[in-house]
Formats: sequence, C-alpha cells, structure tokens
Amino acid sequence: QEKLVESGGGLVQPGGSLTLSCVTSGIPYNLYKMGWFRQRPGKQRELVASITPDDKADYQDSVKGRFTISRDNHVNTVWLQMNNLKPEDTAVYFCNVANWHSDPIFHSWGQGTQVTVSS
Repeated sequence: QEKLVESGGGLVQPGGSLTLSCVTSGIPYNLYKMGWFRQRPGKQRELVASITPDDKADYQDSVKGRFTISRDNHVNTVWLQMNNLKPEDTAVYFCNVANWHSDPIFHSWGQGTQVTVSS
C-alpha cells in the first residue's frame, strides 16, 4: 500500500520561500523517479519538478531557477525548496512517482499541502 505524506505548505508573501517535504512508505519509492506536482485552482494537476533515483533533476520552465527538488532515499523523503514565490505558484502541492499513470499502484495520492502566495 503506497503512502505519501506531504507537509510544509503555508501562506507566504511574494518573494518568500517554503520547503515542502514528502515522506513515502509502503512501496520502494527510492527505485523510482519522483515528482512534485501542483494543482492550481481550476486547473489540472501538473508536474513541476522531478528527480531520478540518482539525483538527476528536471523542472517545468515556470519554476526553473526558483525551485529545487532533492531526495534522501535513506529516509524515504523528497523535498521541494521553493524560492522567490509568485502568486501564480498558489496551489495544492503533491508528490508521487513522476510516471504515476504507468501503474495502478501509483494511482493513490496523498492529501497534498496548500501553498498560498499572497500579500
């Protein structure tokens, strides 16, 4: 049974920073490319950053240079450091296997963590 627990969201002013955490269990997520996704109001869930088991990261253009994804397979945790936040970053953020659609065992999501960027 896969389990994903996201935390670290909150209310921050434009230009501020937050670090999101995702603790995984139940499935050997350390074997998979992991991703941080977000769902903005009225929009579909989108992948914003991903990281391979050997730490190769990739980013959506809108967050390049501002967000940093990292992982520690020993503690089953994936992080998303978010700097210079913008109002358009407001969303619920989730983590999951980047190719979550490839297998039904990855179709279960955590509760997500709300990030609100507002003055």
